[in-house]
Amino acid sequence: MTTPPAAAGDDTGALGPLAHQGTPERLTALSDGIFSIAMTLLVLDVRVDPGLDGRAFHQALADTVPNVLAYALSFAILGGFWRSQRRILAHVHHVDGTMVVLTLAELGAVALLPFPTSLLSEYPSQSLAVALYSAAIALIALLHMALWVAVWKREHLRRLPVTDRTGRWMAADMAATVLVAGAGVPIAFASPQAAMWSWLALWPLKAFTGRRLAAA
Repeated sequence: MTTPPAAAGDDTGALGPLAHQGTPERLTALSDGIFSIAMTLLVLDVRVDPGLDGRAFHQALADTVPNVLAYALSFAILGGFWRSQRRILAHVHHVDGTMVVLTLAELGAVALLPFPTSLLSEYPSQSLAVALYSAAIALIALLHMALWVAVWKREHLRRLPVTDRTGRWMAADMAATVLVAGAGVPIAFASPQAAMWSWLALWPLKAFTGRRLAAA
């Protein structure tokens, strides 16, 4: 039996066996699960030992403040990546091998984030702890940006049109996180506190790219 020729507009044959890996629903469900587990694990470092007397209890409660702050920071960051990833996957009707690999790589970095978050909460004055946290965020953001570019450049997989202007500003918005978090790595070895303050630079950058993206 001969294989019928591909229908007009069907790029599956030209793109090879990895062209279509199914619809994005399963990838979205996997992402939801990994993000939810990672976001839940963040709170495990916020604890107070049992059996303490009044004074020790109040001291232990005060000692949880860095853990709570690190938890809140990482939870907000992961929440932002989760929302953005769902928007990206909503643009496609099929995923290909490249998208699967990039998504899995990003989810691997997401699942690892509770570890550098724990280091940051326990050792905020240590350069290596702050540098590892910055590097982890930069890695997630870089893979996230790569996933978006893969969707933007693969018109045959998209269900929604994307103009080049929108694609560029979306990429720029993600690149801002890569740059700020990445810059925090060398800064941390000079001053951990300065590195953490440098993360605030992300707010004006995201505000600028957000306005441009809205206009696009």
